[in-house]
Amino acid sequence: MNQTAINLIAISVFLMTLSTLLGPLINLSPTIPALTIIGFLGIATLDNFSFQGKGGTIVLDWLARLSPEYKERIIHHEAGHFLVAHLLGINVNGYTLSAWEAWRNGQPGQGGVILEDSEIAKQLERGKIGVSMVERYSNIWMAGIAAEMLVFKSAEGGGDDKARLNQFLTALGFEEKVFEQKQRFHLLQAKNLIQENWEKYQSLVDAMRKGVDVEDCKQLIGEIAKS
Repeated sequence: MNQTAINLIAISVFLMTLSTLLGPLINLSPTIPALTIIGFLGIATLDNFSFQGKGGTIVLDWLARLSPEYKERIIHHEAGHFLVAHLLGINVNGYTLSAWEAWRNGQPGQGGVILEDSEIAKQLERGKIGVSMVERYSNIWMAGIAAEMLVFKSAEGGGDDKARLNQFLTALGFEEKVFEQKQRFHLLQAKNLIQENWEKYQSLVDAMRKGVDVEDCKQLIGEIAKS
């Protein structure tokens, strides 16, 4: 069973316990929590056998999006990836800001920035990756966390980004003991890039919040650079 299904079952157990304790106090009909719990368990089962975790991810993402701060964190996080990738010459092919958008676009997980990775794929196939390419992608992966920290003073997302960077470092032959050092270094690099281009970053956040097309986002960054 995947982690998302487990999370849905955990929510169901929590709701069952809560309804048992509070139901009599607020005159809550037992039918309401029962139907809710059945719904969550049904989603978990269907998701586990039919959608490989994606359906549950969409539900949990939708529930989290009831919080305005969560939505803003997602936008600021992904704008960090977008801007740093663009500044470092890695083409951005698209972006999604929710699990539902990601599912519609055939993208795994909860969405994010879609990068043009053909060049790094070629270098991986040859078994030799240039130092410049390593630096650029490492900075891009840490840019979402950097953006959250600059705006919200803390980062709630970025676990997948750190895991991706660690996998990359492992493939390059680095030992696990240097992972945190590398994360801090590239986090600082990404922070500096965003701060140096703060006006572009804020404009990009506004554009992504409105769902502006990826090419128009790039054009916007370029226009600010000229102004």
